[in-house]
Amino acid sequence: MAYSQYPKKAGLPREVLKWLQSLDLSFFPKNVRRDFSNGYLVAEIFSWYFPRDFHMHSYDNGASMAVKQSNWSQIERLFEKQNISLLKEVIDGTIHCKPGAAELLVQEIYSILTNRRIQTIQRVEQDFTDKAYQEQLPMVARATASVAIKSNLSLSEVIAEPNIIAKQRKVLAIIHRHIEQRKEERTQDPKRFNVKPTLGEQAVRLAPLLARQSEPNLQMNTSQAAC
Repeated sequence: MAYSQYPKKAGLPREVLKWLQSLDLSFFPKNVRRDFSNGYLVAEIFSWYFPRDFHMHSYDNGASMAVKQSNWSQIERLFEKQNISLLKEVIDGTIHCKPGAAELLVQEIYSILTNRRIQTIQRVEQDFTDKAYQEQLPMVARATASVAIKSNLSLSEVIAEPNIIAKQRKVLAIIHRHIEQRKEERTQDPKRFNVKPTLGEQAVRLAPLLARQSEPNLQMNTSQAAC
């Protein structure tokens, strides 16, 4: 069994699925992460509520990064016009097919447009990494640094970001997070990693000299106060 990849499918609550079906969309999203990434379905959903602002002939149901950027730039401008607030991290995560991002986006849109709260709303990290998934795996099956980079930095992110320094920062952040996770594993299971205690950890802890010297004076003052 392969453990190194994050699960590709995640579901939506039943009430959200029923709501999507009621909108009579041009196609029903079978793969939430893929089908919402270009923004076309998002625009179509909002066109039912704001028909004067969202004109579907302005949107393309393509898969290229250029299409995604064009669609979402229009959508975000109209969001600003209508005072609709969606986290930029959630939108970016949806564009780049980050695990859990599209699901959270759809649920937030559902709450905004219907004024209903979702009882079973999914809790996902807003950085949309596979950290939670990796923590569920046995240590031997957890990703290496190179797999962590591949899993948490999509090709579309690389294409969309022209700044080389910004790309390097994203990679370094993934590596740093991976190193910190490995450190935590070594702390949790030192025997597995043959971690030996340092000299400082082995040394017997004694009370500081000044503290030991002040103890008799403290006891004397206490006894005098009692008299």
